[in-house]
Amino acid sequence: QDYYGKELQKTEDLKTNACVTSARPLSKVVRDALERIHEEVVARYYGCGLVIPECLSSCRILDLGCGSGRDCYLLSQLVGEQGHITGIDMTEGQVWHRTGAPPHPPSSLPTLFASSCQIEVAKKHIAYHMDKFGYRKPNVEFFHGYIEKLGDAGLADESYDIVVSNCVINLAPDKRAVLQEAFRVLKPGGEMYFSDVYTSQRLSETIRKHRVLWGECLAGALYWRDLYSIAEEVGFSPPCLVTASPITISNKELEGIIGDCRFVSATFRLFKVLGGSWAGPGQVIYNGGIVGHERELVFDANFTFKEGEVVDVDAEMAAILQSSRFADEFLIRAGRANSAALQSCC
Repeated sequence: QDYYGKELQKTEDLKTNACVTSARPLSKVVRDALERIHEEVVARYYGCGLVIPECLSSCRILDLGCGSGRDCYLLSQLVGEQGHITGIDMTEGQVWHRTGAPPHPPSSLPTLFASSCQIEVAKKHIAYHMDKFGYRKPNVEFFHGYIEKLGDAGLADESYDIVVSNCVINLAPDKRAVLQEAFRVLKPGGEMYFSDVYTSQRLSETIRKHRVLWGECLAGALYWRDLYSIAEEVGFSPPCLVTASPITISNKELEGIIGDCRFVSATFRLFKVLGGSWAGPGQVIYNGGIVGHERELVFDANFTFKEGEVVDVDAEMAAILQSSRFADEFLIRAGRANSAALQSCC
């Protein structure tokens, strides 16, 4: 709260690039949507990926750690007026800062100005964006709360189609609680699509307790293998890696503390697949019906589905497509043509 509410007032205040890396090139639809977002919201953006999955029309989406609301207002345009976006973040209220004078001016009090914290910035621009998007009523709402305790904010079981998160889970001490809560609020067949920072090894206490490294999304990063075990414990399907890129730290002091540990920014997708929804491997044919992805759908690092093309998938991917919002976009049948072509979604 202190780091994001007081020290970081704009993207340029970050001391590493961990929280501002982009996952993949932006489509024209996303670029156009970003241009309609208020400049104050965009100026206070921190994230390590693009949490914009496909097939979003009329979906209900929850953004964990929404900050000033950039991703929420972006998703608001993609789900349409019949969809709904909920953002939750732990920062709120007004913070006062010194400006325009030395730390201890000799003959006058320091000049003070008030700046809204993340969640307040998001809330104050709701009317602006709804007018900009041409919506008759708001399809976004923002809550103050903790992503480990969504129930405290009144978020009910099985109430969302998709949960997204952009470089925030690393800031939560209890990662399992975050994934457990996301699983709880997702509808059957729902998806958690999230970008975050991962590390090549489990971190030492020295790194984990470093204030700046924690605020910069590094000290709280999960050892990447732990994501797989936590996801399984909670009940999600095996993680599907979408994109990954190494993080560079252009700060000699921080590099010395980190040592030989390496960090990566990665986007994963997890699904709440119902048990017994699919018994074995299958063949799928994409019908090309998703807006913006008519010719091909890059689902993850392993699977790209081209319109009209038969693709062999394993049981996990068949179950994901069959039980999720993607079911109507594919022809799915049992069996496979070529066992050698089969890949695991993880």
